[in-house]
Amino acid sequence: MKHNLDQEALSKWLNTHFDTWQQLEKNLKAKNSDSDNELKSSREILSGFRSIQSDLSLARRNMPAHPLTRYLESLFIKCHEAIYQPPRQFLSQITDLYNIEVPLLMRQLLKPIIATLFIFVLSILAGWLLIAFFPNLVTLFASPEMINHVQSGRLWTDDLLNIMPSSIVSLGIITNNITVSLFAFTLGALYGLGTLYIISMNGLMLGGVFAFTAQYNLADRLFKFIIGHGVVELSVIIIAGAMGLRLGEALIRSGANNRLQAFREVTLNAGKVMLAALPFLILAGLIEGFISPNDSFELLERIFVGTSSGLLLWYILFFGMPLKNKLQHTGL
Repeated sequence: MKHNLDQEALSKWLNTHFDTWQQLEKNLKAKNSDSDNELKSSREILSGFRSIQSDLSLARRNMPAHPLTRYLESLFIKCHEAIYQPPRQFLSQITDLYNIEVPLLMRQLLKPIIATLFIFVLSILAGWLLIAFFPNLVTLFASPEMINHVQSGRLWTDDLLNIMPSSIVSLGIITNNITVSLFAFTLGALYGLGTLYIISMNGLMLGGVFAFTAQYNLADRLFKFIIGHGVVELSVIIIAGAMGLRLGEALIRSGANNRLQAFREVTLNAGKVMLAALPFLILAGLIEGFISPNDSFELLERIFVGTSSGLLLWYILFFGMPLKNKLQHTGL
């Protein structure tokens, strides 16, 4: 008789927790849905999981055959699966990278991007003026072979496809683009000074080369060669430069973190942005290998390719993939 009374009292006590268990079930559903409160739900699941462990242990010990015990066992399994589930699918991670993480990071980088772009444009102007007034200094930016080609009325890119296939050209260009972008960021570890050097030198070189080719009426042909791939290439370099400046700033003013923590945080964020920009660097390399040296493509076609690929890069990095809603509805 006493045993039955104890079991009845226990059952009543466990029933007083029923509202808590129902809320835990709602949190489990919210975590699996596209909810704005997913982070809050996850925290409540962790808290509820600890509580339900003790409730289930008590129920199993005192009333193992009771329907309430089976209910708690089922809820316990659901919580365990939610907490210890394997990593999400690769496509889901990539979708979150483009639609959530990178746009947030790019908005935080807006001021460094503007600063880097300003420095780059000033460097282009300085390079142009330098060579316009002192043409002999072009040797600072161009190799003797490039100078000889221009002085003979030709661009050094004219025979590019005759030297090697487009696929080989693209591979070399992609590797070079990635290298320059990585340098623009990693040299920010020199308290931002290395990044300033890379951005300034690239700007001086671009402005100087354009000024030099203009003296031989070849600037329009150089623009025609560059415009197809250059928008994406220069955009990624500027973004990498902005991340390099942010790295230098983090090392100078680490805030609440120490320098090592600040370095790790900025490097991790930069890796995400560079990973998102990598397909566009590959695209730029393919354009430079297959379209830029090919005379069959007219100027307007090249401008369209360059501007559309550049706008797509900036749109995706700042706002996410245009098909993100469709991908979310398919569960990717």
